[in-house]
Amino acid sequence: MDYGMALALVGAGMAALLGGIGSSIGIGLTARAANGILGEKPERYGQFFVMVVLPGTQGFYGFLAAFMVMLKLNFFAGGVPQISPLLGWQILAACIPVAFAGLVSAIYQGRVAASGVMMAGKRPELAFKAGVVYAVMVEIYAILGLLVTLFMLLFGIKWPGA
Repeated sequence: MDYGMALALVGAGMAALLGGIGSSIGIGLTARAANGILGEKPERYGQFFVMVVLPGTQGFYGFLAAFMVMLKLNFFAGGVPQISPLLGWQILAACIPVAFAGLVSAIYQGRVAASGVMMAGKRPELAFKAGVVYAVMVEIYAILGLLVTLFMLLFGIKWPGA
């Protein structure tokens, strides 16, 4: 494997890995809060489920970016081209926004959602407002990171064979 390809795969790997780490932490934070309340109020499971899974989306965004890189490099067809180190660096740089936005936003989204779970445990009528809406506000920044990565990958890079 050449140096350029190694850099490109590091970028794709970072996108998937950091988004996945952030999602795991965020889901863990929220699930811990939900489990604390569900022990006493199991009927609230459905109400808490959305808040618990929300931080998981960043892992999917990272996976999507990594998959896009591998598709563009013809990774799955077996005809992976040699790419220049410059192109490898460009691909790595394009993956950074989704990687770090996913890592950080998933953790903070988990914190916000955990607070929403605690609020909903005391005031169930605020579950959507305090839990879901506030957590979705954090999600916007993960989506922006994904969009920047996709724009860079789709419009900012001259791919081999394009």
